[in-house]
Amino acid sequence: MESEVRDRRQAAGLSQAALGAALGVSRQTINAIETGRYDPSLILAVRLARFFGSTIEEVFHIEDND
Repeated sequence: MESEVRDRRQAAGLSQAALGAALGVSRQTINAIETGRYDPSLILAVRLARFFGSTIEEVFHIEDND
């Protein structure tokens, strides 16, 4: 699943560690989401979307084969 997490985080001027701390997850989790190695839980996806003032669909691009 592709996401805009990296672009939105960088636009907000946040480090991976700062975003992780704001969401209650590790920097490694944010890195894994940004690189596509980890698909977040629904709860974390909602938290990320709300953090950026967006919907899940705006932050995460879900393809049929995902």
